[in-house]
Amino acid sequence: MSNALKKILLIDDSESDNFIHSRLLKKENIAEEIVIKYSATDALDYLSTLVEKKYPQPELIFLDINMPGMNGWEFLEHYEKLEIDQKGGIVITMLTTSSSDTDRVKASTNTLINRFENKPLTKKRLYDILETHFPDRFSKD
Repeated sequence: MSNALKKILLIDDSESDNFIHSRLLKKENIAEEIVIKYSATDALDYLSTLVEKKYPQPELIFLDINMPGMNGWEFLEHYEKLEIDQKGGIVITMLTTSSSDTDRVKASTNTLINRFENKPLTKKRLYDILETHFPDRFSKD
């Protein structure tokens, strides 16, 4: 598991989607740790909390758009205001059921978003993300 990411954060209010996505990530041995947060507020709290004098800094976040309370877009507004050591070198992929062209265009113009994908995450799309954003650890065969 030497190529594995240290930590992946799933932010989604859907238990079934989180189950499916974490199962795929575990099956593929993609991350040493998978953290699930069911709300954007909980995710921001998680990213802002020191643990043993360090912030969690997941390497990859899968972010849902449509969630009750704070949605994915609002999460990004708050995320942008976090200190750099709370963000680290995080790659954010919006993972959504939204088929809205407006969401897709909005995502493409947001500098915090590295990728926009429709649910569910598939093995092929997962490896496309990994090979694009972590080519030193996941290269095309």
